Amino acid sequence: MKAGYACQSLEHTLARRQFLGSVAGGFVVGGLGALTNPAAAAALERKQMRVLVMFMSGGLSQLESWDPKPKTDTGGPFRSIPTAVPGMHISELLPQTAVHMDKLALIRSIDTKNGDHGKGRYQMTFGRNQMPGVVYPHLGAVCAKGLERADNPLPGHIKIGGGARGTDSAYLGPKYASIGINGKPPANSMRASSLTEDVDVLRNKFRRKTNERFSQLRRTAETDVYTQSFEQARQLMERRDVFDVEKEPGSEKERYGDSQLGKHCLMARRLLENGIPFVQVSHSNYDTHNENFNFHLEQLGEFDRAFSALVGDLHERGMLETTLVVVMSEFGRTPKINARYGRDHWGKAWSVCVGGAKIQPGAIIGATNANGTEVSERSVEHGDLFHTYLSAVGMESNGSFDIGGRDMPIADPSRGPISELIS
Repeated sequence: MKAGYACQSLEHTLARRQFLGSVAGGFVVGGLGALTNPAAAAALERKQMRVLVMFMSGGLSQLESWDPKPKTDTGGPFRSIPTAVPGMHISELLPQTAVHMDKLALIRSIDTKNGDHGKGRYQMTFGRNQMPGVVYPHLGAVCAKGLERADNPLPGHIKIGGGARGTDSAYLGPKYASIGINGKPPANSMRASSLTEDVDVLRNKFRRKTNERFSQLRRTAETDVYTQSFEQARQLMERRDVFDVEKEPGSEKERYGDSQLGKHCLMARRLLENGIPFVQVSHSNYDTHNENFNFHLEQLGEFDRAFSALVGDLHERGMLETTLVVVMSEFGRTPKINARYGRDHWGKAWSVCVGGAKIQPGAIIGATNANGTEVSERSVEHGDLFHTYLSAVGMESNGSFDIGGRDMPIADPSRGPISELIS
C-alpha cells in the first residue's frame, strides 16, 4: 500500500524524467546504465548546477567595494581601479578580484528600502519580506530541492561558518534544511574507535530491520524523516573527507591563504566539486558604524585573496559555467560618513556581485547617482534577485512546488528575473 504522505508531486516526477532524459539524450544509451560509464558520469557531473553564496554579514559598504565614488563628498579615502572589463571600476581594496571581473557581473541599483539586520538578511536569502505567521524556504533549501541529485548522499544545503541543523526549509521539509559546518569535518562523523567495521555493519543491519518492522505498523512522515536523516548521516560519515581541507595540497592552501575565510572558501570549493547544490560562506562583521575605512581595509584584504582564489579555481576546473557565485549582504552602508568615521545601515542604493552559471560576464546592471545617495537607473529589489539566482541555474523561477496538492510559488510571483543579466 502506497503511503499517502510520500511526495508524488509533478515537480518531482518531472525532475526524475529530466534526469533520465538528460542521461539518455546525452549519451545515446538507455536508463541509468549510463552512470556506469565513467565518461558519461563525468559529463553528467559537469552539467550539475550549483550555487555559492558569500554572505558579508553586517552590511558590506558598496562604496568600498563594487560602486566606489572617489573625489566626492561621500566617497571616502579610497580610489577606484580598472578591472578586466573595460570601463568597469571597483574599489582599490579589491585588486585581485578586479582581475576576475570579466567572469563576474555587478548589480549596482539595489533598493530594498530596509535598514534592519534581521529583515534585510531575510529579504536577501528568502526573496520576500518577512511577515508574521508566514514562512518561506531559504534560497539554499529551494536550490537543494530544485537541483538535487538522487545519486549524491551528501546534504544539499550547507552553511560554512557556524550553526547546527537549521529550521529554514519551511514547507519543503527538514531534508532541505541547512547544516552548519565550522570549517572542518562534522563533529561525531568518525566511527567510534571501540567499534570495528564488521560490528558497525551488523549494528546498521539490525537498525534497518528494526526500522522496517516498526514502519509496517506505525509508519508516519516523522519516522520516515528520522530514518532518512540517520541514513544521510551514515553516508556522510563515509564521505567525511570531502569536508577536510587538510586533504588539499599545500599549494592550494597557500593560494587561498591561511585565514579562516581562506580555509572556508577552500572547503566550499571541495563541497561544490562533490555535487553539493548550495553552499554559503559567511564573512563577518561588516557593521562598521565606527572606523569604516580601517575595518574595510583589513577585512576586504582577507576577502580579496580568498574570493579571487576561489573564482580563479572554479574557472580553471571548468566549474564556473555550472556554479552561480553571489556576493551579498543584508544591505549596504550610508553614503554619508558619520562623526565616528563610520557608515550606518543603508538599503536604498547598494550593490551585489554575481557571476558564473548563466550570468552574463562583465555586465553592469543599474547605476546610482554621482555620490551614491539613490538609484538613478534600473532599480532592483530582493524579489528580483531571488528570481535571477534561480534562473541563472536553470530553475523555473515562476514555477511552483506541489506541497500536499497545493501550489506554492518558488519565488515572489509579483517579481521576476533580471532578464538582461541572464545569457
